[in-house]
Amino acid sequence: MGQHITLTVSDNFKLGAYRADPAGAGSAAVVVIQEIFGVNHHIRAICDRLAAHGYVAIAPAIFDRIEPDFQSGYSPDEIAVARKFVANPDWPAMLRDTQAAIDAVTDVGPVGIIGFCLGGSVAYAAATQLTGLRAAIGYYGGAIVRFADDRPSVPTQLHFGEKDAGIPLADVETIRGKRPEVEIFIYPGAQHGFGCDERASYDKPSADLAWQRSLAFFDQHLKV
Repeated sequence: MGQHITLTVSDNFKLGAYRADPAGAGSAAVVVIQEIFGVNHHIRAICDRLAAHGYVAIAPAIFDRIEPDFQSGYSPDEIAVARKFVANPDWPAMLRDTQAAIDAVTDVGPVGIIGFCLGGSVAYAAATQLTGLRAAIGYYGGAIVRFADDRPSVPTQLHFGEKDAGIPLADVETIRGKRPEVEIFIYPGAQHGFGCDERASYDKPSADLAWQRSLAFFDQHLKV
């Protein structure tokens, strides 16, 4: 369903991206921001699911500046390797790359953004700093609490697992307290990565409910 394309960023850096288009003409688009595992099978599948729902979906490879076309699975060894990319994250560069993806699909119609893990934090930061968005969704973004003083300029929805070992519920409550306008859902018993059916922490009931809420949110805010 999808194809690999190249994006050019404002600083002239070129990075890869995966783009999936619906069967008919799409009237809105969604930028999909990866976990620390690159634009891997899971992220491409998310794009394909969005395209099947009628959205043009594009996932920029925001680690291309460090290691072009990095992709990883979810074994303990692979997770350990992938963590090196976020030891000292270059947020401005990731946001520049995200802006390039937004700009690449503005001709389609209204644009939303959704991100997972690291991408959840990038999606939140994008909602506060970037242009061209109409809605933002973040799944289990551990750095969102660091950005919670920044107000999103578009409707924003966040999803967290109750049992996420890396994101204390106190952090979620901090975000809720600082950003009462943001829609926040906590999934009982769910761990980090509960939305990914390729991870040991996958929680199908929580994932299905979160996805249903995400599509409804985009359908509401990305209407032409």
